[in-house]
Amino acid sequence: MVMNRREFLYSGGYALQSALQKRRRVGLIGCGWYGKCDLWRLIQVAPVEVVSLCDVDRNMLAGAAEIAAERQASKKKPRTYSDYREMLKEKDLDIVLIATPDHWHALPMIAAVQAGADVYVQKPISVDVVEGQAMLAAARKHKRVVQVGTQRRSTPHLAEARDRFLKEDRLGKIALVEIYCYYHMRARDNSPDTAPPAHLDWEMWTGPAPLRPYNALAHPRSWRAFMEYGNGIVGDMCIHMLDMVRWMMGLGWPKRISSSGGILVHKQSKANITDTQTATFDYGDLQVVWQHRSWGHPPDPKYPWGATFYGEKGTLKASVMSYDFTPQGQGEAVHKDVTYELEQFPEDKTEDRLEKHVAPAIRYHMRDFLAAIDARSKPVADIEQGFISTTSCILANQAMKTGRTLEIEPAKVVVNHEEQYLLRRPYRKPWVHPEVGKV
Repeated sequence: MVMNRREFLYSGGYALQSALQKRRRVGLIGCGWYGKCDLWRLIQVAPVEVVSLCDVDRNMLAGAAEIAAERQASKKKPRTYSDYREMLKEKDLDIVLIATPDHWHALPMIAAVQAGADVYVQKPISVDVVEGQAMLAAARKHKRVVQVGTQRRSTPHLAEARDRFLKEDRLGKIALVEIYCYYHMRARDNSPDTAPPAHLDWEMWTGPAPLRPYNALAHPRSWRAFMEYGNGIVGDMCIHMLDMVRWMMGLGWPKRISSSGGILVHKQSKANITDTQTATFDYGDLQVVWQHRSWGHPPDPKYPWGATFYGEKGTLKASVMSYDFTPQGQGEAVHKDVTYELEQFPEDKTEDRLEKHVAPAIRYHMRDFLAAIDARSKPVADIEQGFISTTSCILANQAMKTGRTLEIEPAKVVVNHEEQYLLRRPYRKPWVHPEVGKV
C-alpha cells in the first residue's frame, strides 16, 4: 500500500522519523493556558528539548517550568525569562512557540524569525493589518517556517468531511456558508480596577497596547474582554471558522466585507467587545456569513460553534465536535464525531483545563509543522493563510466601526474610502510598530 504524506503524518510515522533526528531546542513565549497546551502536545509527538520559557507572570512561569521538567525526557528544568528579547538573544532555539495575548504576537514572532527560529504562533496572528504584513514579510525574508494555530486544518473529522463531501462534490454548488458562535463567552463582570499582583509585570504585559489600569478581567485569561488586547469574539472565534471554510473550499481573499452589531444586551460589564455581531465575507457568488451572540440559545444546540455549508445537493454542518451531512432528497445522512486519543496519550485525561477533543488536532498540527520544517516547505496553516484569515476578521470589525462595506484589494490589502488609518493602531512608547521594510 502506498501512503501519502498526510496519511504518513497521521499514522504516527512522523514520530519514528523524528526519533532518528536531532532533538530540537524549543522555547515558549507566553506560559498561560494555551501556551502550555501547545507545548505539551509538541512534546508528545517529537523528541524536543524545552530549553527556554518566557512570561511576565512569575507564578505562571515557575509553574510551567516545573511541568516541563516532569514532561520532557531529559527531566531538565528550562531556563526562565521575563523578557522575550533576552530569551531570543541566545540564538540557540530551533523552534519558538508564541501564545501570548494577541497584542503581543507580532513583535516576538518577528524577533524569533530574525533569531533563526521556526515559529508556531497562535491565532489571530495580529491585532492590526500592518503587523500581519510585517510578520509575513519577516517569515519570507528570513526563510523560516511559520505555522499558525488554526488547527481546524489538522482536525481529523473535518479533513474527512472536506475530502468526502466537498472534494467529491456531494454538496453541489455552495452559495452560502453560515459560520457562528453562540457561546456565552463574553465577560459580564464589572470588577473594580486594582493594583496589579506582585508576581505580574503589568507594564510589560501591556507592552505596545494602551495602558489601562490593572483589572482581574484582563489577567489571567480574560483579556479577550477588551479590544485593546485583541479583536473581540470575531478575532477569537470567527477566525477559526472562517479559516476552516477557506481551507475546506480553497478560498483566498473575500471581495468585500461588511459588518454590524455592538453591545446590545449586556451593557453593565467592563468588557468593551461586542455581544452581538454579524459579518459578511463576500466572495461574489458565495457568501460566508458570520454571527455571534453571547446571550440566548443557539439555533442548533448540537452546533453552538461551527459552520453550515448550504449546497444544491445537500447540507453539511461542521464543528470541533462533529459533522453532519444531510443530502437533498433521497440519500443517506452521515454523522461523525470528533476523534479522541485518550488511550494513546493518557496524560490528556488529567491535564488541567485541556480541551480533550482538540488535543488530537493540535498534535496533527504540530506534526505538520515539523514535517514542513524538515522539508523547508509551507505548513498547512502557513503564515500567509493566517494573515488572510486574521486580516479579514480585523476588517470585519473595522467595517462595523465605520458602517461601511470595505472593498478588498489583496495585492495592497487596501480598503476603500482612503481608510488607511484603519490598517494600523498606534503603539505605546517605547515600543515601535513593525514595518514591512524593517524586518
